[in-house]
Amino acid sequence: MAIKVLVVDDSSFFRRRVSEIINSDPQLEVIGNAVNGKEAVDLAKQLRPDVITMDIEMPVMDGITAVREIMKSTPTPILMFSSLTHDGAKATLDALDAGALDFLPKKFEDIARNRDEAVSLLQKRVTEIARKRVMMRRTATRPVAAATTAREPAARDSVRPLAARTTATATRTPVAPRPAVKASAARFKATGKKYQLMAIGTSTGGPVALQKVLTKLPANFPLPIVLVQHMPATFTAAFAARLNNLCKISVKEAADGDVLKPGVAYLAPGGMQMMLEGRPGATRVRIIDGGERMNYKPCVDVTFGSAAKIYQDKVLSMILTGMGADGREGCRMLKSSGSTIWAQDEESCVVYGMPQAVAKAGISTEDLPLERISERILVELGLG
Repeated sequence: MAIKVLVVDDSSFFRRRVSEIINSDPQLEVIGNAVNGKEAVDLAKQLRPDVITMDIEMPVMDGITAVREIMKSTPTPILMFSSLTHDGAKATLDALDAGALDFLPKKFEDIARNRDEAVSLLQKRVTEIARKRVMMRRTATRPVAAATTAREPAARDSVRPLAARTTATATRTPVAPRPAVKASAARFKATGKKYQLMAIGTSTGGPVALQKVLTKLPANFPLPIVLVQHMPATFTAAFAARLNNLCKISVKEAADGDVLKPGVAYLAPGGMQMMLEGRPGATRVRIIDGGERMNYKPCVDVTFGSAAKIYQDKVLSMILTGMGADGREGCRMLKSSGSTIWAQDEESCVVYGMPQAVAKAGISTEDLPLERISERILVELGLG
């Protein structure tokens, strides 16, 4: 059965263009069009689409308000279209806060090198976020008592603690990968490892995921943090500023020459690559040109790989929600150096691509629900 899509935009030209692209995929079908947010809310209830594509600036009711209303009445995966401007970035982040799952630039030439690539990307994004529709609606209708796991019997309230690193790992000899530990209602225990850096990589769904994790960290957080989020160049400054306003730690868009400091998170700038150089305690950020051959700018593999060379086994790293497999090779380098890698679990991901790539390769040691990642971090560092 085809994935049903509702297209929302006040421009008849853009509605037609998006509809043609979606309908050209036999797995997708446009079942309705809306010219403003009010129509979108009404048609979401009437047509029950699997995915909604939504413009931000519209008459009668704007896209952000429409997202909030739809998430209250008929929770549905929503893909936003936005302009690549500072104001467009702020509005898109507001839409993600309201419940939208992902976004794409409204000018297709801004998202790909040619039309065929842009068409494929839009179709793939719609298909990927459609997988969240059943879970979203199940969560919306689930009784509160059923969603509470903290009061379940003690037998389900524990998880086998991770063993300390083996001698083989400590001496850099390869060991067979252990299956990741699933943590839902588990009581966490610290592994006893010491860290000098925390690194997080993410993509689709990442802005909301990063916000949930970072806002729970204390102002006296003892490690510097490097963040790699797949995002356009005009978005990262606005996103860093938003996180800085919401978090107790400091968050900034990384600049070339920045010296890593504890309690500060450095967000890789869009369209560029962020690398680390120096030594632990005196590490500087290098921002270099993204390069035409790189699929991702910024790229998680690039940043994580440079962190592995400097910090060896002293990196606490994690891969959050995202499409594709960026981060797998960087995590492999960290793993071979003895560092710790965690992955977000499938159920809490918007797109279980990047975390799945790490988990399937046997690189991650724990699969964690998004809601508990910050708790796990604090326990591991002796702060919780």
